[in-house]
Amino acid sequence: MARKLNIKDERNEIQLFRSRAIIAGLLVTIALMGIVGRLFSLQVSQHAHYVQLSRENYQKRIPIPPVRGEIFDRNGVLLAGNHIEYVLSVVRDKVDDLDYKLDQIRLMMSLSDKEMRKIRNKIRVNNRYQPVIIKSNLTEQEIAIFSSNRPRFAGFEINLQMERYYPLGEIAGHVLGYVGRIDKRDLERIDKSEYKGTTHIGKAGLEKTYEMLLHGKSGYQLVEVDSHGKQKNMLDQKPPVAGNDLYLSLDINLQIKAERELKALEHNGAVVAIDPNNGEVLAMASVPSYDPNLFVNGISHRDYSLLRDNPDRPLYSRAFQGIYPPGSTIKPMVAIAGLEAGVTDSQRSVYGKGYFSIPGSKHRYRCWKKSGHGHISMKRAIYQSCDVYFYDLAYRMGVDRFSTELSKFGFGKKTGIDLPHEKTGLMPTAAWKEKRFGRPWYPGDTVNIGIGQGFWNVTPLQLAHAVGIVSMRGKNPRPHLLQGVRKSKDKPIEPAPVQLLPPVVLSNDSYWDVAIDGMHHVVQGAGGTARRAGAGAAYQFAGKTGTAQVFGIAQNKSYHASRLKKKLHDHSLFVSFAPLHKPKIALAVIAENAGGGSKVAAPLARKILDAYLLGDTEQSDKNKKKSKNSHKRKNKNKHKDGKKRKKHGKKVSNKKYKRKRSR
Repeated sequence: MARKLNIKDERNEIQLFRSRAIIAGLLVTIALMGIVGRLFSLQVSQHAHYVQLSRENYQKRIPIPPVRGEIFDRNGVLLAGNHIEYVLSVVRDKVDDLDYKLDQIRLMMSLSDKEMRKIRNKIRVNNRYQPVIIKSNLTEQEIAIFSSNRPRFAGFEINLQMERYYPLGEIAGHVLGYVGRIDKRDLERIDKSEYKGTTHIGKAGLEKTYEMLLHGKSGYQLVEVDSHGKQKNMLDQKPPVAGNDLYLSLDINLQIKAERELKALEHNGAVVAIDPNNGEVLAMASVPSYDPNLFVNGISHRDYSLLRDNPDRPLYSRAFQGIYPPGSTIKPMVAIAGLEAGVTDSQRSVYGKGYFSIPGSKHRYRCWKKSGHGHISMKRAIYQSCDVYFYDLAYRMGVDRFSTELSKFGFGKKTGIDLPHEKTGLMPTAAWKEKRFGRPWYPGDTVNIGIGQGFWNVTPLQLAHAVGIVSMRGKNPRPHLLQGVRKSKDKPIEPAPVQLLPPVVLSNDSYWDVAIDGMHHVVQGAGGTARRAGAGAAYQFAGKTGTAQVFGIAQNKSYHASRLKKKLHDHSLFVSFAPLHKPKIALAVIAENAGGGSKVAAPLARKILDAYLLGDTEQSDKNKKKSKNSHKRKNKNKHKDGKKRKKHGKKVSNKKYKRKRSR
């Protein structure tokens, strides 16, 4: 007979059953919630994602890269364009044994280990349905080799694409810059959706500055494919939008003239020419230069090493990155600064005895003219480039007022030109020296910067900009290269706005006259340091020579220039603007280690001014012939003089070269 349960045991059984039922119910509820949640995720939250995955089984979105905008000079001459090239590409999803096939392609195309690593990485990071370029700019031989083996390489195709090219090669290379393949660093800073299908991006120069204008917008084709990936139907498409065409302020004929004249000197250097009315850069030459075509499809290690390791640094633009002592080219601006600071007047005379000494010191700061200029006024000090006058003027101003006034002309800061990596130069102050070297500023430091030496450094672009300000009597447009933008071939060019920087306002406008008149006499006055460069000009113009010291020598010492290494010779500088009363061009020229400014830089500047203002005119040709005949007569006289010396038993030798510090 079954044992009868008591009331207490019965209650325990009921309680246990209820507990188990509740736990089971909770487990069932949780399971149901999980199923519902997953269904919600699949059907609602991630619906679009899974629909896209489903579509990718029979649809493929093929990106279409835009055509990059072209670059022209102010006259419509093509500087950077596009042409068709053949490229070998691969779609990862269509290749069975990718590694083996790539090894075979490597042998056919002679690809290096480094190139193969880049190719494999690109294939890995790109969508498996998108084509990846293995090699660009295929030769006829490479096309023939691949075509004969085509059946063995399913998924590999030879296609056409647009390639960037620079028809003038090295001409304006530093200004234009170049495009190159998109790398990891580029991917970190660009919108990847806008660059689908695009392989190149601006890396330097204007190509980099105006990348957003030049690139355009990518399009796509949405196609239906079968199980083998072959296209069947076009479902949708969005055409790409071509990039904008850029029109530059450069006059390419003037650019070519500047570069050729610099190369003819066989000295490294730079020429910067600006329209002072609006800041448009007319020419910006830097020698040596480089061919941007080398970089488009990846420069070879050998070619890059030749450029990188070249002691003349062809990859470095001397025009806006080169840092030089300005020498005497800044004396007109120093004169204006002294007048504005109220420490002198245009009639004040200084006695130039060949050297200057700070009161209480025996140290002599020499003038380029050893015998001295005698009593000399400000205007004459400019056109005869008297160092003593400007030693005295800088000393009277002091470094703080000096730096404040000269900074108004743009020294010590970027001009803001539309090029990357512009240098600031240096307009020194006492605080700067204390921070940089931990030493105080000495009066001798002030004396040195008075003639453009010492700690003061500028770029050729800053010099051209500053002399442009003088020519326009304080008007200060920002230097720029972009003149206009054309959004499509059937639309007009939209001019780029001119940006005006704060003008240089003087308390007395006659101060401009003193500087400009002095600069006019430099080239077209009886005692000017560059009167030979100005002789016979068909127009009135202004200029200032400069000879920048590369190394220091002890007092009362001299040296033979012929015994020095070339890199220790003085830099030759010249600044100018023309015509005198209605300026159209402001110019700065530097020829590294070429000697006196009046001998090298000034004649070169005259050729560039003639080319821009006169072109190939009869007057220009007459001046060239006149100069050539004068040179012949000079050489003939030297030859006769040499014969006379030998007749009297004197040895013919180079004259002893005395340092001309800042003429």
